[in-house]
Amino acid sequence: MVDVSKWPLFTLLSAQELASIRQACIFGASANEAIYITHDDEVYVLGLNCSNCLGTGDSQSTIVAKKLDCLTGKKLVSLSYGSGPHVLLATEEGELYAWGHNGYSQLGNGTTNQGVSPILVTTNLQNKKVTEVACGSHHSLALTHEGEVFAWGYNNCGQVGSGSTANQPTPRKVSNCLQNKVMVSIACGQTSSMAVADNGEVWDETNHLYPSFLWKYAKCNIASGYAHSLALTDEGLLYAWGANTYGQLGTGNKSNQLSPVQVMTEKERIVEIAACHSTHTSAAKTQSGQVYMWGQCRGQSIVLPHLTHFSSTDDVFACFATPSVMWRLLSMEHDDFLTVAQSLKKEFDNPETSDLKFSVDGKYIHVHKAVLKIRCEHFRSMFQSNWNEDMKEVIEIDQFSYPVYRSFLEFLYTDSVDLPPEDAIGLLDLATSYCENRLKKLCQHIIKRGITVENAFSLLSAAIRYDAEDLEEFCFKFCVNHLTEVTQTAAFWQIDGNMLKEFICRASHCGAFKN
Repeated sequence: MVDVSKWPLFTLLSAQELASIRQACIFGASANEAIYITHDDEVYVLGLNCSNCLGTGDSQSTIVAKKLDCLTGKKLVSLSYGSGPHVLLATEEGELYAWGHNGYSQLGNGTTNQGVSPILVTTNLQNKKVTEVACGSHHSLALTHEGEVFAWGYNNCGQVGSGSTANQPTPRKVSNCLQNKVMVSIACGQTSSMAVADNGEVWDETNHLYPSFLWKYAKCNIASGYAHSLALTDEGLLYAWGANTYGQLGTGNKSNQLSPVQVMTEKERIVEIAACHSTHTSAAKTQSGQVYMWGQCRGQSIVLPHLTHFSSTDDVFACFATPSVMWRLLSMEHDDFLTVAQSLKKEFDNPETSDLKFSVDGKYIHVHKAVLKIRCEHFRSMFQSNWNEDMKEVIEIDQFSYPVYRSFLEFLYTDSVDLPPEDAIGLLDLATSYCENRLKKLCQHIIKRGITVENAFSLLSAAIRYDAEDLEEFCFKFCVNHLTEVTQTAAFWQIDGNMLKEFICRASHCGAFKN
């Protein structure tokens, strides 16, 4: 599953908000805007809000997600964005909404006024069900259920396919060569448009006033970059054409290609291709799950497909595209599958699956011998060296308190510790006894974060007692820096006389008692 937190904007959301996301998209000239749809079909936006592209009704940026009430309950099936940016959204009912930049009438409402909130686009689309949308830099496409293509907006290169280079203020059906043809998918480059017919024909609109036939294959998927295009056939073959300044065609050189050429011929079957009109990056995924990237990748020109360690083409755009936008509306796969780590965490202290109990302060903690043997050398020795405990179903613990020992066992299942500093002292004692060095470091970190004037001397005493040198130095410096307040606490006057003498001597060497 794709981790949306790889896009910085989503780190602003809480874990609960992230879990509610069903679909999401990062867009904008600098990838500074985000839109997401929840499982309850509520639409939220956040980010910079260039050209009112968040649709919130104002021009204010926001780092707190805002809900677009007018889209609540609208089941979204397709979303795309331009460079302005402007945003197009198609619903399950076939409605088309648009907002954002409109300097070239790319919103399709017949004006050039920016759309500060979502508007329903209806001109020439009455009784039409829109199933897919695509945006170029400043032009727009819509595909209907009947297989018709409508285009509008900026038309300097003929990308609207109207027979002229005049801008198109409202949706216009692209006919001419597409008359009587059923189109099944659409895509846009910065100033180009593509559509695939049900018979596999690919039609291209760039520097042509009307759609022109480009290529035919039994069945294919298409994707458009800034000025290059990719096509994937039903046999898993990948073709590329267009601009190649950054090696985005993957041909091993930077020569432009006017017609499709096959790439990745030596690789296994390709199952997914990825490109986006605002980048010069390309990506592909093979049948076995290998992900390749090429083109402009973090400023470098990669002229041949490069094998990555990613599991998704979306990760390529999150980490290497410029800007790091999403190349598609991302659907989140929230399911009941648990990783090994999640499963272990879930089974801690579960009496239904455990085969061993620890009794501490009269309370039981349910665990699994196998997990303890794998995770801790102390228990590995206990259960493999004929210790008396190896034959017991219940092991009594009296050296440590219940919160401390439970936290230790939970650490073996989760790699994390959640204790107040005072209890972390006891856990530090346990970690020292069991030679658990990583746990020892975690305890010291907890203690450092929780040190106060009131507990500083107690923590210093514990650090000395458990031979935690780094923690001892930290606590000592804290006590010296807050000497007057620390010496007035009860903990200071309850310490051992020898330790008090040692502290005073050490503090004097640091100049703590100079006027």
